[in-house]
Amino acid sequence: MTDLIHPLTAGVRLRPAALDDALSFAEALTRSRAYMKRWEPVRPDTFYTVQGQVMRLTGLLAEQDAGRAMPWVLADEEDRVVGAMTLASIEHGPFRNARLGYWIDVDRAGEGLATAAVGRVCVDARDRLGLHRVEAGTVVDNAASQRVLAKSGFEVIGTAPRYLHIDGAWRDHRLFQRILHDGPPRH
Repeated sequence: MTDLIHPLTAGVRLRPAALDDALSFAEALTRSRAYMKRWEPVRPDTFYTVQGQVMRLTGLLAEQDAGRAMPWVLADEEDRVVGAMTLASIEHGPFRNARLGYWIDVDRAGEGLATAAVGRVCVDARDRLGLHRVEAGTVVDNAASQRVLAKSGFEVIGTAPRYLHIDGAWRDHRLFQRILHDGPPRH
């Protein structure tokens, strides 16, 4: 999987997530909890523990093994997690689609890491996974995330009322897609 390790900026690289990242995930998510609250589901306190992240990563890696997900981390010079990207709900056949989710550590927000990583994940989605399309959604007032998607070649395809339960309520979301290629599906 070394072909899935990509430098993004000086000192930050994108690489596949691993179970060994649980402690670093717990630290980054705890540090960023208040910052990300308005864009995240309400989570139990156990989510922010090492054991909570072991459970989450175990599930994500099982989904990866089944071909239904691809989780990455953004790692700094000391290999600490400073963000994450996940392609989930990967579908093959005629749809060739995945859903993209991502977050950046509060201490690294605004550095262009999300834009660089989203672009790189889309290249891997096309070239490695053979996907045709990637979709993403943001809470309608998450202007920063919408800028990331626009800079990364995503287009708005609509608004979904009460789409996800975020920060304690059903929230409207702006939906985006990026068409990766128009060739035939790989078999």
